[in-house]
Amino acid sequence: MHTETAHSHEAMLFEEREFGFWIYLMSDAIIFSLLFATYAVMRHATAGGPGAADIMELPTAAIETALLLLASVTFGMAAVALEDKRRNAILVWLGISFLLGAGFLGMEIHEFIGLIAEGASPQRSGYLSSFFVLVGTHGAHVTAGLVWIATAVAQLMRTGPTEAFAARFKRLGLFWHFLDIVWIGIFSIVYLPGVLQ
Repeated sequence: MHTETAHSHEAMLFEEREFGFWIYLMSDAIIFSLLFATYAVMRHATAGGPGAADIMELPTAAIETALLLLASVTFGMAAVALEDKRRNAILVWLGISFLLGAGFLGMEIHEFIGLIAEGASPQRSGYLSSFFVLVGTHGAHVTAGLVWIATAVAQLMRTGPTEAFAARFKRLGLFWHFLDIVWIGIFSIVYLPGVLQ
């Protein structure tokens, strides 16, 4: 009886945390919506500086997109391995997801450094400010996701695929896939129109 009560309490705790995480994701979605709206308003505010057509490189953005989408696929493979409680397979797929995400982040940082070196820094115009803030906020989220994946790997190695780990893994999955959705928005609204101008 005591075990059932403890299990019931633990299940309720997991549900509360999941609900809280959904609230966090919704607030994050609002933040990104505001950043997209700001970008749309500032899109032509170049102050005589470089515009989207001058700074966008579609091949680079396409590779970044492929890396992030592949990282989502490999994370899904980790989720499948978790269903079967295959600890080593989870570790391998999470490791691949981490490397793909890190590759994406490295390319984004390289892009930012290159733009700043060319004089297209955030303070140059309203357009560049909105671009750097939108893309940079997404990059900061990817960084947080990478830290979370590394933490998940450490927890998995310490405790194995427990119920508590599975609950945290599910929230990490929601966050990681959410970043894909946001990036597709960035690719479609920021990069593609910039190249097609």
